[in-house]
Amino acid sequence: MRVLGLIAAAVLCVATARAGDNEPAWRASALALVPAGYVAGEAYRADTAGLTGYLAVDSASSNDPKTPASVFAPRQVLVVKLTSDGTRAVSAELKPRTDPARATSDSDGDGSEYDKSHAELEAKRTTLPDGTEPCDLGAWSVDKDPKGLNVRAGPSVTARVLGTLPPPYHLKMGGAENTPEGGWLTEFRIIGFKDGWFLIEGAKPPGKDYEDEKRYPRNAPKPYAGRGWVAANKVGASYANGYTRMGGLFTAPFVDAGWRPAQRELGGTLDTDGGPKRVLACSGHWGLVESHDGVRGWWRALCSNQVTNCS
Repeated sequence: MRVLGLIAAAVLCVATARAGDNEPAWRASALALVPAGYVAGEAYRADTAGLTGYLAVDSASSNDPKTPASVFAPRQVLVVKLTSDGTRAVSAELKPRTDPARATSDSDGDGSEYDKSHAELEAKRTTLPDGTEPCDLGAWSVDKDPKGLNVRAGPSVTARVLGTLPPPYHLKMGGAENTPEGGWLTEFRIIGFKDGWFLIEGAKPPGKDYEDEKRYPRNAPKPYAGRGWVAANKVGASYANGYTRMGGLFTAPFVDAGWRPAQRELGGTLDTDGGPKRVLACSGHWGLVESHDGVRGWWRALCSNQVTNCS
């Protein structure tokens, strides 16, 4: 029996290697066993001795702006029983995910800086308003209203206005050669999300970081730089290098979640050149976005650099 077990294990290893690290032979048949309401991700592990495969799964509503997933929340896994040759799924059971390397991690199990940073963000949850999802992303205002974008005391159009963020700004005497055609946008940090609103802080005068300090006007518009809420549909950003798979978006804020290809604004597979059509929500260092070809999903790392890409 021991010999048979070793043979079966060897066959399983060969089948997995032949299919590739992210697509073992048994994954295709396991997809039919994914429960309704869930989306399959990576087949991230196989127990060769027990002929068991582990398929990452996440809620099908993880990329819905009304019910966005949280990188801090516990996950589940589809535990798949395999045939003796390890190539097909026989049965499957949904279970809480307990494997320490990737149960709540969004890294590749290597103890990355993103893991450490997310742990720090989770610890700061108590410093944010109740129900706020902690985030850390760079972004800017896309509101062109001459009166500026309202920054409010709460995530509601009825909340008190604390101040405003300037609309796109052109230096009257002519600015730097790399001034965006539409003018400099007001940048800030996103530190939280709730119900279609971003909690922001640290807004900077539009273009000041890019212009000659001696030429930047003293009377240039000054944004409200404190903490407050802005509507998500008034926020934009650029894709930054989050050291994950390029060319598309994830269905949940995890590197082993499902993945869909997406396009840049001017065509070509999605990368750090340009930004999304819309920024919808956030969790940790992940942004829920919509690409210019209509794909909705998660991208790790958004920035607010207006003159170069954020690679």
